[in-house]
Amino acid sequence: MNFSAANPLSPFRELHRHRALLHQFARRAIEQRHRGSFLGLLWTVLTPLLSLAVYTFVFGFVFEGRFTNSPHETNLDYALGIFLGLVLFQFLSEVLAVSPTVIVTQPNFVKKVVFPLEILPAASVLAATFTAAISLCLALLGVAVLGDGLDWHALLLFLIIPPVILTGFGCAWFLSAFGVFIRDIASAMPFFVQVLIYISAVFYPLSLLENTPAWAQQLLLANPLLHAVESARRVVLWHQPVENSSLAFLWITGVLVYLIGNFAFHKLRPAFADVI
Repeated sequence: MNFSAANPLSPFRELHRHRALLHQFARRAIEQRHRGSFLGLLWTVLTPLLSLAVYTFVFGFVFEGRFTNSPHETNLDYALGIFLGLVLFQFLSEVLAVSPTVIVTQPNFVKKVVFPLEILPAASVLAATFTAAISLCLALLGVAVLGDGLDWHALLLFLIIPPVILTGFGCAWFLSAFGVFIRDIASAMPFFVQVLIYISAVFYPLSLLENTPAWAQQLLLANPLLHAVESARRVVLWHQPVENSSLAFLWITGVLVYLIGNFAFHKLRPAFADVI
């Protein structure tokens, strides 16, 4: 399949052309994840809730964490803030964890010249998106019922989440391609994911970075997930508009990672069969 670096719309067109196949593999990925378990898809609800309970107890009650200086912020408010951050983090962490082995575990498809291999990592992203969508609905329901409620600012999530998904696609293509040649990527990814959760402001407010050295601030602010987590909390919990600079950074990095990941995948694809 030809890929033109001069045409940035090529990746979008290819996914749309193979949308039926993409949907089929995404559905299979979701079903395989819970095949053989007693609770099945119910785990997509239980897993984020169990994670929320653990992190809220440790950081909310033990370390008494807060996102604002307001005396009116409760442990429940803090828990809902963590939940929103976990939704975005778990989406990207799932993509990062699965992507390095997506191609190497499907050697039969690699040998088929006409098969669009980019569908395999893309399907894993859609499967992660499905899980994240369920968790996001739970988070919004919690804010609406147990928190301060929702207003029109929550609609800004439709501007915050798409670039995160684009980043997921780019990372999936990039890691799945290099994972064919460097098998150590899959082994290193759990450590990277563990670091990612702590540098993405899931448990602390962005204002806390003011206490870090300037070089550390710049390094942390280069993480698009941090901006996505903070922006999601602003629009859903605090009913504030998203900062234009953060939104612009999210979209620029999202589109760039998407295009670079797709470009790298198509450049390395001809050598997959020789390695596998």
